[in-house]
Formats: sequence, structure tokens, C-alpha cells
Amino acid sequence: MNRLPIHLAVLLSLIAFSGGGAAAQSAAASAEPAPAPILVDGHESEEVWIVTGQGRYRFTAEIADEPVEQSTGLMFRQKMPADHGMLFDFGETRQVTMWMRNTPLPLDMVFIAPDGTVTRIAERTTPFSDAIIPSEGAVSHVLELNAGVSRLIGLKPGDRIEHRSFGG
Repeated sequence: MNRLPIHLAVLLSLIAFSGGGAAAQSAAASAEPAPAPILVDGHESEEVWIVTGQGRYRFTAEIADEPVEQSTGLMFRQKMPADHGMLFDFGETRQVTMWMRNTPLPLDMVFIAPDGTVTRIAERTTPFSDAIIPSEGAVSHVLELNAGVSRLIGLKPGDRIEHRSFGG
């Protein structure tokens, strides 16, 4: 069984407790203007929260909401910080298919309904593969994370993703 390095597990446990409780976060978010984009390894990113039965975890995610960004995704990336990902926003609800062409990083692909509910997780996708990874239902978003992160945080279908594109 592949396991994440201990430093990744420790980092993710610290992420879970950053920034206070959900009520404080919601109050602060509604009272303040939209935050400035976050730069991670030179890539403009935004805050995304993943809510599981184990806790609430803060990630930064690049937003792929344009066709060129969606077709490129994380191709050719050699590394990605443990608390980082890419959120694909398709702007509509439909069946989605993904693949790993030219992508050296193994990833977890989280398929998400328009209300932020996780519908399916494709864990530990195969780098460089042309195999089609289907949503297996209509979705509006896909969140790509480093392989193993979804299992580490206990992410399951029915859990929630929080981001401004889901109305929160």
C-alpha cells in the first residue's frame, strides 16, 4: 500500500485547523471584499475548503475556467504543494471526462455537483495515461489534488467543497 510521507500528513493536519471555525469563516467572508489571488509556485490560486467527516481542510487551487486552462490542466507539472490543487469550473452541469496525458503527477480527481457536493472520486490516477476518467454523472466542477490526499482527509461522495463558485 502506498502511503504519503509523514511530512505531508503533518502538513495536512495543520491545514485542517487553520483559520478558525466555519461560522467565523462565513462571517468574515461576507463582511470583506473578495480576497486577492494567492500565488503558489508562481500560479494564481484561490482558497478552497474541503469538508469531510474528519474535518475542514483549507487548500489553494488554481481555477481552470477557460478552455485553454481546462485543456492544459496540470500537464507537465513536476511537483505541486501538498495543500494545492486545480479546480476546473465548466460553467455548466454535464458529463465530464478527464485524462492524464502529459501529466507526470499522480492525482486524485474529485467530481463535484453544482452545489459543491462530491459525487465521485477517482483516486491515484495513472501519470501520462490516455485512459478516460469519467464523472459517471453530471457535474459542474472537478478538483484535482495530489494522489492520496482524498483518502488522507477522509473525503467521500456526499462530502462538500466550499468555494465562491458554489455560492459560498
